[in-house]
Amino acid sequence: MLKNLFATHPIDAMPEVEAGEVVIGDAHGVHGDATLKRALTAKHLVMLGVGAVIGAGIFVLTGTAAAQFAGPALVISFMMAGFACALAGLCYAEFSAMLPVSGSAYSYSYATLGEVIAWFVGWNLVLEYLFAASTVAVGWSGYFNELLHMLSSWTGLTLTLPPALSSAPFTFNAANHLVTTGAIINLPALLIVGAISWLCYRGITQSATVNAIIVAIKVIVIMLFLIVTFHFLNPSLWHPFIPANEGGFKYGWSGVIRAATLVFFAYIGFDAVSTAAGEAKNPQRDMPIGILGSLFICTLLYIAMSAALTGLAPFRDLNTPEPVATALNYVLGTVAAGSFASHVLGVLRILVVFAALAGLSSVVLVMLMGQPRIFYAMSGDGLLPKALGRVHPKHRTPYVGTIIVGVIAAVLASLFPVDVLGDLVSMGTLLAFTTVCIGVLVLRYTRPDLPRSFRVPLPWIVCPLGAAACLFLFWQAFVVRWWLILGWTTIGFLIYGFYGYRNSKLRKTTA
Repeated sequence: MLKNLFATHPIDAMPEVEAGEVVIGDAHGVHGDATLKRALTAKHLVMLGVGAVIGAGIFVLTGTAAAQFAGPALVISFMMAGFACALAGLCYAEFSAMLPVSGSAYSYSYATLGEVIAWFVGWNLVLEYLFAASTVAVGWSGYFNELLHMLSSWTGLTLTLPPALSSAPFTFNAANHLVTTGAIINLPALLIVGAISWLCYRGITQSATVNAIIVAIKVIVIMLFLIVTFHFLNPSLWHPFIPANEGGFKYGWSGVIRAATLVFFAYIGFDAVSTAAGEAKNPQRDMPIGILGSLFICTLLYIAMSAALTGLAPFRDLNTPEPVATALNYVLGTVAAGSFASHVLGVLRILVVFAALAGLSSVVLVMLMGQPRIFYAMSGDGLLPKALGRVHPKHRTPYVGTIIVGVIAAVLASLFPVDVLGDLVSMGTLLAFTTVCIGVLVLRYTRPDLPRSFRVPLPWIVCPLGAAACLFLFWQAFVVRWWLILGWTTIGFLIYGFYGYRNSKLRKTTA
């Protein structure tokens, strides 16, 4: 029984490149006809990574993390989270170049640690992508309402949506009990998920092109923000750099560490690059570039923005849903009305709102692209229904999974304030990262003969250190949200026990 649970997927039977297509079992792919289209280059993959990572981290989470936990030392928090991600990223790069498949950490775990661990990782990836997309869609709705408010003030027309149509009907009170708010539906969140799901349904090339445009917009605005506001930085706001602890996780080193767990949510999208490995033109070369390149760019931008925000406004004032706009408003209050500086800052504030909408849109896009490809891999192994892996004959996308994911994400985003699940998303991601780090070491020992176009340097140091760093951050959130992750895990293993275990293709072939 235990041997069957921990049976590993033969490497040679996993997807590989043949005539530009993904071949599993036969030349017609997983489900007998259409296969995923290999159309992505290294540039596309870097853009996908930046698109997934730069969004909520800069435009939403920086303010909360600085005001409630770390103060100006938020820079250190981002470095800590980035360090853990960099170690995991090296392991992802080795795996994705060696196994260019769509399942990301799920497929890597199946090849090294066995089926039951692979299911556990795959279920956590469902948690990561599905709930992260919904969470970010709710943030997008907030910035969209801000844009409508700005347009209303300019035109004199009432363009804003009533709270009943722009906020969640349910929320969690202080005791974590679900209560009603009186609202009907979060309409903007529902519409953005619906529109992006349609784009993902249409094709990977179109999705990647739209994502590249969005990434260019938000990176340009972020760079403008850093350049324009450099003159207004007040170094005295960085002192003390680590505020004295006020109890619990409020400031001090404990606050810096807790903030690292919170802002880790900002990094979760970088592994979405690995879910597109089955659609990369030259995965052995391009996957490491896409993963490590996007992670490096995003870490630099996060550090620069966290330093800028805490140098423009008192960190305690940044505890708002739109900290970048809040910092700009604070600076606007210090310059003469009608001056050239006030006009420049006013225009920059408008651009920030548009960049936030663009940035959050690209995060939702990459999350909704990644989740169906996890389903594609799991259904191909028999652990989920075959329909979830069906590929559209024309668009060459996993269209059934895309539709189902879009509907579920739209419902979650329109009805629930899923910010309470932020820690849960981070925990699921950290567990997936941990297994990838361990899996690289296992495969180095069990299959040293496999060709590796990219190799983790000093693996006996990097891999254990990466696993330890991820587990350390996981524990910070687990002590607060342990009941959520245990509940999600229980549901997952019930599905595995009643369906996945009985229908596993690996088990049928080894029986």
